[in-house]
Amino acid sequence: MERYLLDTNIVLFFLYNQKELEIRVLDIIVNDYKARLYVSTISIQEIIHLYKKKGKIKTTWKSANDILPSIEQNFEILPVKKEHLITYSKLSTSESHNDPNDHVIISQAIIEKMTLISSDHEFEGYVKQNLDLIFNSR
Repeated sequence: MERYLLDTNIVLFFLYNQKELEIRVLDIIVNDYKARLYVSTISIQEIIHLYKKKGKIKTTWKSANDILPSIEQNFEILPVKKEHLITYSKLSTSESHNDPNDHVIISQAIIEKMTLISSDHEFEGYVKQNLDLIFNSR
């Protein structure tokens, strides 16, 4: 059984703009019944933050309270654990990619041995640090 960690952008694309997903990514999310799909608590925090900044994302949620149930309906939640933070503290990062939220999500994927699916070009630089990545070209 393959396990996938979906980056924040992939979650939002799936829920509200599926034309931004490559066919192979959409196929994993929708048709691969053996796949286990996870979303980091960090991504949920990012989505709530974007939602509260009016106009940052377009959704049908009536309030921020609708976000978590909507995500839980489609995906499993991956909380941040001590082991993720230890890997985060050791992760080699580039000056061009200084997003600590991304770094924690990357660390989670590495430690949990999950394939991370993202549209973020910066993530490709972490493959040499044992990140298994599917890049969604938009």
